[in-house]
Amino acid sequence: MERFDIVVIGTGPAGEGATMMAAKSHKRVAVVERHFEVGGGCTHWGTIPSKALRHAVKVFHDVRANPLLRDYRRNLQLSYPQLLHAADGVIASQVAQRRRYYERNKVTVLEGDAHFVDPHQVEVRRSGAPPLQAWAGHIVIAAGSRPYHPPELDFSHPRICDSDSILRYGETPFAITIYGAGVIGCEYASIFVNLGCKVTLVNTHDRLLSFLDDEITEALSYHLREQGCIIRHNEAFDSVEARERDVVLNLKSGRKIKSDVLLWANGRTGNTDTLDLDKAGVSANARGQIAVNEAFQTQVPHIYAAGDITGPPALASVAYDQGRYAAEHILTGKLAHRAALAPTGIFTLPEISSVGRTERELQEAKVPYDVGHAAFKSLARAQMTGEITGMLKILFHSGTLQVLGVHCFGDRASEIVHIGQTVMASKDLNSLRYFINTTFNYPTMAEAYRVAAHNGLNRLA
Repeated sequence: MERFDIVVIGTGPAGEGATMMAAKSHKRVAVVERHFEVGGGCTHWGTIPSKALRHAVKVFHDVRANPLLRDYRRNLQLSYPQLLHAADGVIASQVAQRRRYYERNKVTVLEGDAHFVDPHQVEVRRSGAPPLQAWAGHIVIAAGSRPYHPPELDFSHPRICDSDSILRYGETPFAITIYGAGVIGCEYASIFVNLGCKVTLVNTHDRLLSFLDDEITEALSYHLREQGCIIRHNEAFDSVEARERDVVLNLKSGRKIKSDVLLWANGRTGNTDTLDLDKAGVSANARGQIAVNEAFQTQVPHIYAAGDITGPPALASVAYDQGRYAAEHILTGKLAHRAALAPTGIFTLPEISSVGRTERELQEAKVPYDVGHAAFKSLARAQMTGEITGMLKILFHSGTLQVLGVHCFGDRASEIVHIGQTVMASKDLNSLRYFINTTFNYPTMAEAYRVAAHNGLNRLA
């Protein structure tokens, strides 16, 4: 049996964050990974391949729509499987980079499935080899999550997919039904509708992405419909008929939707079912998620959990920080200083990003606020690139001019939002006037902040 200071289960963002923090503090660290390469679901079948696919589809769509290329676009045809290969090089680069991180920091990588033997001991079971035993003073569970599979659906059928298996689908569907209109469902709706597929997005709620600003989600709904996506709100699953040539989704409203493939994108489950948590004294809820305190400790104080396995928000960026926070508490016994503002990035086409509070939240809290807008169609850079769909929206206190929220819809939104995030995080800079008094490069998309700030000030009485 090998002894370590810390054993981390999983090499996704949360596991990597915890491992690197501990290793750089000269602790003896082992990380367990059951996949054949490091990187976790984020790298191999989640964030990286889906975003690479999104980019490939966007480039394909833009080329076909570009009037400068009208003599070539008629014969330009790419299949869905061909576009999927755009991710191959990115995944290989990411894996090699992460493998070097572990090697340089002298982290022991244990390949196999982790199983608790007791609160301090983990057994790593390997195919075709005897198991390994690892003991640690502290353990961080960062095993991630997977798509939720309702028991009544047969995911072995080739026409029923989840957000993992859709990245292995071997055809270009003519029509696809997506059940679940959360972040993953909306992102895939954008991908397939821009690929030219007939897309039906089934939403179990009355509006898309209700945690976002209402104006932003209304813009997303409008543009999805403009692109050809059919959105069905307030629907509920009843049954599925999977046949040789198609699949029919039956809804409780009586509606039947036939398509080539059904993508189930309704919920995720924590990867806790094979860990033998009971032997460590740790429990998970019905969705496989582990409850933690503000230090990311489970009910067993020396066992921590971070990332998707703890539930929402299930963002790669947040998961990495959670892993770091858990490791810092192990190292110092103190709560880590945390960034107060974490942005949300949703990679639809066009993409969405936001930081801070929404109008609905400010109204409910009775905070006096006003709004500044900048339409992308009025920006020279957007006119040059042809990316005129979208807007930047700044929410600010109508008395102090403090910036309370930044919401962006359009090309490069996930990059643009970071300017607002930085200003909001600064006690000295956080004022709408910062955007007016700052010189932005011209022509750029960042100039939208100056336009939106002037627009907001002009609204004040």
